Amino acid sequence: MTKSRAFRQIRRYGPFYIMALPACIYFFINNYIPMGGLILAFEKYTVSGGIFGSEKVGLNNFRFLFQSADAWIMTRNTILYNLAFMVFGTSLSIVVAYLLHELKSTVSRKIYQTVILFPGLLSIIIVSYLANALLAGDTGFINMHILAPLGLEPVSFYSEQKWWPFLLIFIHLWQMTGTSCILYLANMSAIDPGLYEAANLDGANRFQCFFKITLPCLVPTIVTLSILSVGKIFNSDFGLFYQVPMNSGAILDVTQTIDTYVYRGLMNTANMGMSAAACFYQSVVGFCLVMFTNMLVRKFSSENAMF
Repeated sequence: MTKSRAFRQIRRYGPFYIMALPACIYFFINNYIPMGGLILAFEKYTVSGGIFGSEKVGLNNFRFLFQSADAWIMTRNTILYNLAFMVFGTSLSIVVAYLLHELKSTVSRKIYQTVILFPGLLSIIIVSYLANALLAGDTGFINMHILAPLGLEPVSFYSEQKWWPFLLIFIHLWQMTGTSCILYLANMSAIDPGLYEAANLDGANRFQCFFKITLPCLVPTIVTLSILSVGKIFNSDFGLFYQVPMNSGAILDVTQTIDTYVYRGLMNTANMGMSAAACFYQSVVGFCLVMFTNMLVRKFSSENAMF
């Protein structure tokens, strides 16, 4: 490439590079610089020794992590919750996006979009207190205004494990569906209207149009977002699993995830080595899952693979 051509390229795409620069700086500071701290996973950290001067213990932190009784529980919960979020979240987001897309009135569409998107803008602290207002044993809306008038016994939500898998999935979908459906709605808006007109002329109804036109056109987006979700399957929303259950010890078996385990490990035992080992475990497994999932997608549908 000649110098003049390179200069033209830089001049043409320069504004885009400048726009991307703040995000690149953020990711470098927030995601890449802290990677040096992964050495803690192989050390018995002490304040006097610091990150690079503490005693090296090899894989002892990993052995302690996987030999603990919580290792299976936190791994199981993290994977199963994320799988539920992927399946139900994707399905609900597509359905909501399609319903919004079918609205003819622009004003109605904007109102519904705002209402659906609003929960995603709320702080998880606010969400946790809203959940508490509904679920609290003595003053909660469900116990006081639904179960009591019906003559039913109150439910102690914060001490009974059986409710929380459903509650956490519901709260996650309520909060995040509005944000997720925007991507699908944007893709639906880009579908050629002529496809729907031709289908209508052939006598296709809305369900047939959805399954034969809309859904196939969304496959690349669904695959890309699914691959990204698989990469985060060993990560969890810390606020959802820590703040919403109010850190109740009685329900830890169904609310404990890797992220909350790391936090409790730091707060209760100050064991930085074990916490770093858990984070290292998350990162490596997430990377491997992304590569494996993308390999499978490339094998069966190369045009939909990310790389």
